[in-house]
Amino acid sequence: MTSVKLKFRASSIPNKEGTLYFQVIHERVAKQIKTSCHILESEWDEERNEIINTSQTSDSRRKILTSIRNKIRWEKNRISNAIIDMENDGVHFTIEDIVRNYYHSASNRVSVFEYINKQIDRLYASGKERTSETYRQVLHSFMRFRKNDDLDFDMIDNNLIEQYEGFMRMSNLCRNTTSFYMRTLRSIYNRAVEDGLTEQVNPFRGVYTGVDKTAKRALSIEEIRRIKELDLNGLPTLDFARDVFMFSFYMRGMAFIDIAYLKKKSLANGYIVYNRKKTGQQLVVKWENNMVNIVDKYFDDSSEFFMPIIKRQDGTERKQYLNKMLIINRNLKKIAQLAGISISLSLYVARHSWASIAQAKNVPLRAISLGMGHDNEETTRIYLSSIQSNIVDKANSKILNLIDRGG
Repeated sequence: MTSVKLKFRASSIPNKEGTLYFQVIHERVAKQIKTSCHILESEWDEERNEIINTSQTSDSRRKILTSIRNKIRWEKNRISNAIIDMENDGVHFTIEDIVRNYYHSASNRVSVFEYINKQIDRLYASGKERTSETYRQVLHSFMRFRKNDDLDFDMIDNNLIEQYEGFMRMSNLCRNTTSFYMRTLRSIYNRAVEDGLTEQVNPFRGVYTGVDKTAKRALSIEEIRRIKELDLNGLPTLDFARDVFMFSFYMRGMAFIDIAYLKKKSLANGYIVYNRKKTGQQLVVKWENNMVNIVDKYFDDSSEFFMPIIKRQDGTERKQYLNKMLIINRNLKKIAQLAGISISLSLYVARHSWASIAQAKNVPLRAISLGMGHDNEETTRIYLSSIQSNIVDKANSKILNLIDRGG
């Protein structure tokens, strides 16, 4: 018969937190397993062997005590599971075996924060910088929620995930943002399950992981034309922001990161061939005069890139394009005001507008999807098997002509 009980050892210093530990008794022999949890003597009920709240406990302290209770519960389960495993083996074991196996399993554990950091490094090394940045944002958010208190994957349950969702909502994040963070964290958790770090307990079943419909962020052909025809002489920063926006639109809603990394060698035989940074999917775009006029304006013989966004290749490329993107989006807000456009203008609007205008001009939906590289490789093969490749180029030419001559 084996028992595991939570105990408290008060500090010898008045008003200082004491230590919580487990007393494990097996075959009438007792051993102690120390925890990293500390509470005040007034927060311990000796008769019931449990942590309590008092009338003087503040709201912030209640949250800390709740976290300690959860951690204690998880650690007790870990000890109990170690005992069950040895009992199932059918071999005689001692109290020393219980303690040794517990500490051995603890030393081999990979914490959640540590695991996510490893995934960030893996993604970055494999060229998936955008995804690695997303993982980093989620990690920082989750660390703020945990107050930098790391945990094991076994500690992640439905209750914890619901608390995290509540934390994000209290931080005034919209449902689509909290859902995005949840889907990312769920992906990390599922990978940890595959790596054998924990068992699947479906902790995300009680939180929102869908996508709410948002207001459309697309411009009409007339609004795009107003942006193009703005007189920005003497305003070089606004002029550059406008040119990048229009280049994105001309390139079928090309993502800013792909514009930043677009190299001159990508142009051959009248076509631009590039791979989307987000998906790795290859896209082919016919090189039109609208695009030529913009890149010629910023041509730099010493650079391998078309646009002056990444100017140094010294390991700071991502920082350079992110900083430039912030500046451009800020200037696009000013351009919207000058052009009499009411929506919040950003680089993403160029992508959305191309698709909306194409749809309004009866461009086939399959051509739009293929042209923007929306779908995975298998879906693209299906599209390619059913439409001619020049349909996308004709669709883009049709839209660019609308800009130049009026629709």
